[in-house]
Formats: sequence, structure tokens, C-alpha cells
Amino acid sequence: MPGSATAYTCPMHLPLPGPELVALIVAVSFAAGLNVYATVATLGILAHTNFLALPPALHPIASWWIIGASAALFAVEFFADKVPAFDLVWNALHTFIRIPVAALIAWRATATLTPQEQLLVSLLGAAIAFAAHGGKTALRAAVTPSPEPLSNIGLSLGEDVIAVSLTWLATHHPYLAGSIAAALVLAVVLLIRLVWRALRALFRGAEQAVEQTGT
Repeated sequence: MPGSATAYTCPMHLPLPGPELVALIVAVSFAAGLNVYATVATLGILAHTNFLALPPALHPIASWWIIGASAALFAVEFFADKVPAFDLVWNALHTFIRIPVAALIAWRATATLTPQEQLLVSLLGAAIAFAAHGGKTALRAAVTPSPEPLSNIGLSLGEDVIAVSLTWLATHHPYLAGSIAAALVLAVVLLIRLVWRALRALFRGAEQAVEQTGT
């Protein structure tokens, strides 16, 4: 549009084939489960600078309003997510943000598919985001009791890097990014099982110690 400096013009790229689009959604959904604000901001910047051709239904992500809001919230999360104990509260609240946003991105990205296919892909996106979010929360629950804050800070920085890097990689090499995300989902499932067993053993040991003290 003449005279508009902020208008977004979609680059003249061919749309992604179906399998590549699904691979991209898998990777982006995992990234959103770790840090939804970093993911949306990265997608928006890549689209606005013409490095990525978003499906028409996702064009609003490329607006400076969405990019700015996501970047501002990412800045807040960058610090909030690194405070021991408070990060657990923050992540619990974001259960109601990361997973729905991942599902919404998947839904809008597949607007050209049938409603049944859209629903299936959206559920896939939500499930992958839930796995990433659940693994992140479980790992934080295991690390938070540590008296030093470096573990939390290191984990949070690593999650931020993975979210941004995986989103970027998904826009350039969707199959590779999707494969990495799938492998990470498998690792998360195994991690959650290990953490759950460790927490059960910890609580069982605490109960035994209390019983011994009482006797």
C-alpha cells in the first residue's frame, strides 16, 4: 500500500507442500511449548523481513503490533523464567497460553485443508506443545530444590535458544527441524518418567523419615 511503511507484503514464495508444512508445524509447536513469545516473535520477524512466506491466515503474525507485543512478553519471561520457585508458578500459568497458541497456529496454518484435517493437525500441534511444556515443567520441578540458581538460569537460557533456533530452522529446513522436534518429544516422554520416579522416591523417603522420627 503506497505511503504505508508498516504494511506487510507477503514474499512471492511458493506455499509449502503438505508434508513440509506438517514438519514445520511439529517444530514450531515444540518451540511454542518451550517459549511461545520467542516463537511468535521469531516467526513474525522472519515473515516481515521476507525470509518466510506465511500462509495467508497467519499474516497478522508479521505485523509490528504482534512482533512488538511478543518481544515485550519475551523480555518479561526472560527474567521471570529464571527465578527459582517463581518459574514454577509462571510455567503453570502458561499451560493455558502455550498449548492453545500452538494449536491456533496449527489451525490457521492449515486453513486450506478440510476442517477434519485442520482439527487433526491442530490436535497434533497442541499435543507436541503439551509435551514440550510438560517436560520443561517437570525438569524445573526437579531442579528447583537445588540451593543454587545457576541450574534454573542455565535451563531457561537453553530453552530460549532451542525455541528461537528450532523456529528458524523450521523455516529453512522443515524436515530436519521436525525430526529434531520429534526426537525431543521422545526424550521428554522418557524424561518425565524418570522425573516422576525420582519425585516418588523422594516423597517416599520423606514419608519414611517422618514415620521414623515419630516413632
